[in-house]
Amino acid sequence: MKIEHIAIWVKDLERSKTFYQTYFGAVSNEKYHNPVKKFESYFLSFDNGCRLEIMTKPDLKESKQSYEFQQFGIIHLAFSVENRDKVNELTEILRKDGYTIAGEPRITGDGYYESVILDPENNIIEIVA
Repeated sequence: MKIEHIAIWVKDLERSKTFYQTYFGAVSNEKYHNPVKKFESYFLSFDNGCRLEIMTKPDLKESKQSYEFQQFGIIHLAFSVENRDKVNELTEILRKDGYTIAGEPRITGDGYYESVILDPENNIIEIVA
């Protein structure tokens, strides 16, 4: 058994799509649009077969979820890269491009080498090796 995909709501569908394509190598399908429900989405595919569905519609409510104030539910996505140098490299590229680095590269208590960044919608993303 495997997880087929994970879905997240976003405000800016195009900006989120570009983010995951640019920094994590996602390949997007064509945009799905349901005019009756005012719903739009993309499926973003990654090399290992995992997919992320990003979705939007105009009547969504703001979430109080943040890096500092976390609630029950899915809290982060983790992307694995080849090695620690790649963690450092991608973290610096994201920093240079203006994204928030919520956690500097480090060895975690459970043995990962990771950094934590926030995507354009302030979703928590771990970059791990």
